[in-house]
Amino acid sequence: MASCVLRSWRLPFAMSNQLSGNGCTEDFGNGAERCVHVQDLWKWRLVLAYDGTKYSGWQYQERPTTVQYMVENALLKITKLGRKDLHFVGASRTDAGVHAWGQVAHFTTPFSFDQLESLHAGLNGILPHDIRVREISAVQPKFHARYSATKKTYHYKIYNGTIMDPFQHAYAYHCAHKLNVDAMRQAAEYFIGKHNFSAFITMSRDGFPKDPRREIFHFDVLKMVALLLEIGKEALPPDIILDVLASCDRRRLAKLACVAQPQGLCLISVSYVATDLEPPPGSPKSCFGRHPQINKCILPYY
Repeated sequence: MASCVLRSWRLPFAMSNQLSGNGCTEDFGNGAERCVHVQDLWKWRLVLAYDGTKYSGWQYQERPTTVQYMVENALLKITKLGRKDLHFVGASRTDAGVHAWGQVAHFTTPFSFDQLESLHAGLNGILPHDIRVREISAVQPKFHARYSATKKTYHYKIYNGTIMDPFQHAYAYHCAHKLNVDAMRQAAEYFIGKHNFSAFITMSRDGFPKDPRREIFHFDVLKMVALLLEIGKEALPPDIILDVLASCDRRRLAKLACVAQPQGLCLISVSYVATDLEPPPGSPKSCFGRHPQINKCILPYY
């Protein structure tokens, strides 16, 4: 299927130098960063959905295969650029087994596109069916999928029945214990606000320090869910959240709850300041996919 798409797909770009900028920091997805000159570069935003069941998370690696590796390879085949020229970056480094409906990524090209429909169709033609590009749009040079994000929304799905629904086992965590939902909601209120989340922080993958009062990633979400599940089982009181937050100690949390399973977690959306998403002058219209058309056959009268 992929080879057919590549043979029939025409590269829809035109050389252009209408877009310019001063410079920005690009992250290559493996912790390596450098300052790159963005003069005459075009920046593009992707909105991605994927089933993370068989992938070893988002972060780029060839084996075991990750989502970033699959999407980046598709872009490299179509644009004919090198990886260092593409500067492909995702907003969230979802872990193995975690899904996404609204993952955001960006990449750069030294050229613009005449239109984005062919690029959109080409990417989805190359990618496996459990990874889809939902949207492609041109964005401002200062836009950064990760560092420009103002909010990330995650959903964690728990199937609270005695027998697990086989059609949901890959997208929900099965908890057969009867849960006290009111107690879980009461406990979740304690997370709202600005706190020191050191007890919920997992060691940084890229070696850079994180501000525990500000940054919460999916690892922390899974730890939060695990603690809420213990509260729902009535093994712990709701105000244990305050105790764990005050301790600032991961060992304290580890004694109370394990990390929840990843398949129930889904990245729903990533939010940005509206001005960062405005298309530059002369850029093609955003693409949300297209419906195939069938040419009508008109039969002559005999």
